[in-house]
Amino acid sequence: MDDQLDRTLDAVGPRLKHLRLRRNSTLTDLAEETGISASTLSRLEAGLRRPTLEQLLPLARAYGVTLDELVDAPPTGDPRINLRPIAFGDGSTVLPLTRRPGGIQAYKFVLPTGADDREPDLRTHEGYDWVYVLNGTLRLVLGEHNLILEPGEAAEFDTRTPHWFGATSSGPVEFLSLIGKQGERAHVRVAPKPGQSR
Repeated sequence: MDDQLDRTLDAVGPRLKHLRLRRNSTLTDLAEETGISASTLSRLEAGLRRPTLEQLLPLARAYGVTLDELVDAPPTGDPRINLRPIAFGDGSTVLPLTRRPGGIQAYKFVLPTGADDREPDLRTHEGYDWVYVLNGTLRLVLGEHNLILEPGEAAEFDTRTPHWFGATSSGPVEFLSLIGKQGERAHVRVAPKPGQSR
């Protein structure tokens, strides 16, 4: 058990460095965001210091990952609750939030800082998509429309329309995507104000 713990803790440093570089952040930027000194962050990334829980919590929050993901803890319990993120070579990450055949599928996307003049690679497929921005600024190219969505904004569209998602130069973006079969939409209901009937 101690060997497994040692291996897990030894792997945290390279993972921290990878996450920081993927965000295009400096040690100074991360130090300001987490309250952990740049020299301590450097030693953690180099594996010269073992992380404490007090250090891992703000780092996980800064990177938008769980503690399990940050330390690559082995899966435990029900695998339907323990869905693992999928990392891509361009620095983007997709976290499946549902795992069931049929019905609406939910995903969380984290895209690294983008270039505002990037030429989009438009795609089409069967289905219907509902997108909600959590953090950052999302560029959504939808047919002839070039939309900028801020946190709290949503879009829904038929995925047979050529589309593309990307982050802007203002920083990384996190958004939720609910994808259903053709004609299936996500319905958002708002509770009535006090005194109003349904």
